[in-house]
Amino acid sequence: MNYRYPNSVMRHELLFQEKTTLHLIVMHIRLIDSQKTMISFAWPSDKARIEAIRRGEYISKNNIPIGLEIWREKLFVTLARSKPGVASTLNYIPLHQAWNKNASLIPYPDWERNTLPKRGVPPKDDAIISTHRIKADACDRLWLLDTGAVDTLGEFIVYRQPSVVIYDLKTDELIRRYYLKQEDLNGPDTSFVNIGVDVNPEKCNEAYAYLPDIGGFGIVVYSYAQNDSWRVKNNYFHFDPLQGNFDAAGAYFQSAGGVISVTLGNPDRNWDRTMYFHAFASSMQFSVNTRVLKNRTLALDPFSYQLYKVEGDKGGRSQTSTAVFDAKSNVIFFSQILKDGFACWNTEKPLNPENIALVAQDHEKLVFVGDLKIDLERNIWIISNKLSISRYNDMNPDEINYRIYKIPVDDAIKGTVCETRNERQYYRGPNYFLPVDN
Repeated sequence: MNYRYPNSVMRHELLFQEKTTLHLIVMHIRLIDSQKTMISFAWPSDKARIEAIRRGEYISKNNIPIGLEIWREKLFVTLARSKPGVASTLNYIPLHQAWNKNASLIPYPDWERNTLPKRGVPPKDDAIISTHRIKADACDRLWLLDTGAVDTLGEFIVYRQPSVVIYDLKTDELIRRYYLKQEDLNGPDTSFVNIGVDVNPEKCNEAYAYLPDIGGFGIVVYSYAQNDSWRVKNNYFHFDPLQGNFDAAGAYFQSAGGVISVTLGNPDRNWDRTMYFHAFASSMQFSVNTRVLKNRTLALDPFSYQLYKVEGDKGGRSQTSTAVFDAKSNVIFFSQILKDGFACWNTEKPLNPENIALVAQDHEKLVFVGDLKIDLERNIWIISNKLSISRYNDMNPDEINYRIYKIPVDDAIKGTVCETRNERQYYRGPNYFLPVDN
């Protein structure tokens, strides 16, 4: 087996290899490994599970974990309904129970809101049809983009227009659902698989969401205060035809995936940030200041393309599905789909292959890193899901297919070109970081 972990991790082997239930494994170097062959849920009863299987509402092999998020004692895990039989799209595991190797996914907020209505029956306003990746903000809200469609790799059943959904994490109640306008979409090519949230914790009602459209080559900006949205276009949102051939874990496919992920840097005194972004089928990284996107007139100005910046090229075989920014070190971590791992880049340095470090690589355990998040303790959480395989074939039920890892940021970058010698001082609020010099 070929692998690379930070030095403190390399000498340790996994403590368990059970292949039937979801569990977390703790090593004394604080690496957490959650492994699973197939997803299980906390069903209301055995009868409910049996009935779901009988009706085709639960097809175990089609339940693929895509995204994750951490809020207090909840570890959220999303399962997009790209194939039929996904029992619940938004779920969590209580972290204080996660050490129990029999822990299962609990639908959030509950089963009712994650259950699909029958064909032809309009879904309730608080129902969640399908989501890929989610974001908890500094105001204790959970943001997601409900695609409104299921079986998107097959029959493609549309229940309703894509919508921004916001939940109050303290009460588990729906705060708002905003349906995107027709002009926000690019016809049948539109596909939203990620969401970025920009919020000042002292002005929660002035938040913005950025929705990259991987298939439609655009970014939709949503203003919470205005309860309005607008679609932004730029050539940098498109894919690179020379970077569209993928060979990941023995799966070969061609992708025309455009902008897939947005990552927000630290705020300035006006609470504007640098937004880093990239296309899926590309090795390039770009950026734009959020003051451009938040100003609708400026964002839609045909000459605003001059305000976008080319950050650089990450190098060969560096296609990326997701990325996350660490506020203290100014380091971006991003997945490496073709290298079975994830890498880092210190944004205070020019972006080129020499300034990219492969933090971890494992051709078995890190096949298709689907999401990256950083919690308040500055731990990176990584989920790998073999998506490149499962998209075209069934998973092997005798293999460990899904893993969740956790490792401290400082351990991940130690000894690499990403290591920060003079870290910024920052103020830690109850649920956010804020640079002191802001």
